[in-house]
Amino acid sequence: MTDIPGGRTSRDPYEPELASFRETDDQTAPDADSVAKTGTTTVGITTEDGVVVGTDRRASLGGRFVSNKNVVKVEQIHPTAVLTLVGSVGGAQSFVRSLRAEASLTEKRRDEPLSIDALATLAGNFARGGPFFAINPILGGVDDEGSHVYSIDPAGGVMADDYTVTGSGMQLAHGTLEGEYDPAISIGEAETLAARAVHAATERDTGSGNGLVLATVTEDGVDIEEYDDAEELL
Repeated sequence: MTDIPGGRTSRDPYEPELASFRETDDQTAPDADSVAKTGTTTVGITTEDGVVVGTDRRASLGGRFVSNKNVVKVEQIHPTAVLTLVGSVGGAQSFVRSLRAEASLTEKRRDEPLSIDALATLAGNFARGGPFFAINPILGGVDDEGSHVYSIDPAGGVMADDYTVTGSGMQLAHGTLEGEYDPAISIGEAETLAARAVHAATERDTGSGNGLVLATVTEDGVDIEEYDDAEELL
């Protein structure tokens, strides 16, 4: 900046322009209480024959009001893979649509199916670089290498495990899985265990409830079933 007569200043055209940062006005900032959130408990379990993913069906506003009792929080994003919806409903739905479209486009370009590991890496890249609000999904799938479960954190971290849990009821569900998971578990036993873990969370977590959705993924494809009460499978 240079001084000119009259007390004004003239900007050097070659000087870098620095933006000023101001706190967002309360009237324009998103109201967290008005954002529909899945709250949720989502569980992913690997078996030798496939993957089982279980979730509750409740969406809430600000964690205090149940806005929907029939949310299907598992969606197929690949012929042999599913992703859960965790966090804000809008952000999670947008993430699922974007990942499904990019995975399909990538497969068409390469003329070969994506491995689940590659799909998880793609999901992590999307989470880290995209405008998706407060998501923490589980990716479960089957490929030539076997059965896989990954948790995707909001910063784009990708972690594989034999089983994993995300959502507001994760501590309660984890306790159930820790005591009962066995690497030799069958698909049927994994479905019962996922139902038990989700049910345990809904007993104490106000963000989780209103039944159960179970997705079973094998090399033959994806099957998603809804239940009004998790106890139906216990």
